[in-house]
Amino acid sequence: MKVNQATIDLVKKWEGFKADAYLCPAGVWTIGYGTTSRAGVGLSVTKGMRISETEAEYYLQKGLDKFAAQIRPHITAPINENEFGAFVSLAYNIGPRAFIGSSALRHFNAGDLARAADSIKLWNKATVNGKRQVLRGLVNRREDEVRLFQTPAPAKPFEVTDVAPKKERSSPAQSTTMQAAGVQVLSGAGTAAGAISMLDGRAQLIAVGLAAVVMLAALWIMRERLKKWANGVR
Repeated sequence: MKVNQATIDLVKKWEGFKADAYLCPAGVWTIGYGTTSRAGVGLSVTKGMRISETEAEYYLQKGLDKFAAQIRPHITAPINENEFGAFVSLAYNIGPRAFIGSSALRHFNAGDLARAADSIKLWNKATVNGKRQVLRGLVNRREDEVRLFQTPAPAKPFEVTDVAPKKERSSPAQSTTMQAAGVQVLSGAGTAAGAISMLDGRAQLIAVGLAAVVMLAALWIMRERLKKWANGVR
């Protein structure tokens, strides 16, 4: 399941682009759009580091895709792209492990969307100067995530179903229509042969006549199928 643009825009809005590494309120070195070393996207963030906005977008996308892949197997209820995006944004902010153990996920999997939305709002605290406290920025971010969570989206479930591609036929003989017609021809021929060997007189003529009708119908079907093949219908 891919992360939609609404989710990317939401994360960009709240993380904000910062070219120079900085300490977030929790005391973790962060850069770009909220990327940290713990994100595991191939970037070790240290004091004095500087990156471009293009690089920041690259690491943001990697981080979102990684977190999306980590949380997706734990979502067992049907989900649309906006609900999923809200969860990805939350996981990007609090970490996938915290999200997987959250009441937001538990209520969602139980089918209680209202309680799931309320539970998203609970993640509004951070440790600042050794104390756990509510941060206005986190409160506002959670409200945006809930807004995305509750925004109508394509019908559930937002899934990609793997369907084996249909193989193009290389000859008319591979057509099921041609194969069925061939069976009819053989069946008609068999009926005619049986009539000649086992029946006499008028019954023989009737059986041979019926067999001929079956064979002619099958041959007509085969002719029509060959015409379609010649016109590119495979």
